[in-house]
Amino acid sequence: MGKEDPSIKVEINEETGENLLSGMGELHLEIIENRIKTEKNVNVKVGAPIVVYRETVMGESGVIESRTPNGHNIFKFSIEPLEDEVYAATQNDELPEARLKKKAEDVWATLAEKGMSNDEARQVREIYKGNIFEDRTRGLVLLGDIIDSIMDGWKLVVEGGPLAKEPLMKSKFIIHDAKIHVDHMHRGPAQIYPAVRKAMHSTMQKGGPAILEPIQTHQIEAPASFMGAVTSLVSQKRGVLEDVDQQAESVTVKAKIPVSEMIGWSNDLRSATEGRGISSLMDQTFQRLPQGLQDDVIRKIRGRKGMTVVEDEEEGS
Repeated sequence: MGKEDPSIKVEINEETGENLLSGMGELHLEIIENRIKTEKNVNVKVGAPIVVYRETVMGESGVIESRTPNGHNIFKFSIEPLEDEVYAATQNDELPEARLKKKAEDVWATLAEKGMSNDEARQVREIYKGNIFEDRTRGLVLLGDIIDSIMDGWKLVVEGGPLAKEPLMKSKFIIHDAKIHVDHMHRGPAQIYPAVRKAMHSTMQKGGPAILEPIQTHQIEAPASFMGAVTSLVSQKRGVLEDVDQQAESVTVKAKIPVSEMIGWSNDLRSATEGRGISSLMDQTFQRLPQGLQDDVIRKIRGRKGMTVVEDEEEGS
């Protein structure tokens, strides 16, 4: 199914043996499920849809110090939000997702175009899933031996942040300085990864971590007599009306609605409009989850992933 439909992503959970299907929305997943059962004749059991959130940092953390478990290496890191224009360039393929080589002139030029200074652009070492790693150190001879391990450790946390192990986005993680042990036996990945992980969790805590929820922009068309029902339904779903265009006998509503509220949307819209309303997806973005909902969402995600309060304290989240 993954080969036939490039818009879905299929992952296998090694521990449970489950296949996780990620698609464009509830209706898309329902269609995929039906095709698996009817075309492939595989009677699969499916669970309720889940919404994948994102984690980010809202402000600058300032420089913090992190040591490797053996105490022989010391790093100084900070984190801050990634500029809007630079982030947008990572999403529309203007900036490639890659570990940069020494002379990445094209990437540096694009970063400069997006508002980053030339000096800072040359400090960018890797772009990964809407996040950037920068190296602002000077003259550290041994850093070249371990910088790949540092960036590998950073990518592990990008895959799952400190709040609920949801993917990180729109952040800039910076190494400022380091004291590195001369013996390579004392600075292997087993020492580097925990130090980077601890540093990312500490810097995000100081910078202000936040959960971002996916927001879909929908265009809803219905007879004009149902305009009140449609706008009321959007409000019930924590949606925001962006535009209402009423003509003689029809109304077109453009609204932003959180994906977490879209479960059962098709049925709800049919009920509200007596089956005469249709909805089409126009765009999807991420916005900060309202503060009043964040704690509850984090608790539910952590519960689903089997993350305990004890683990929370150990991680310093």
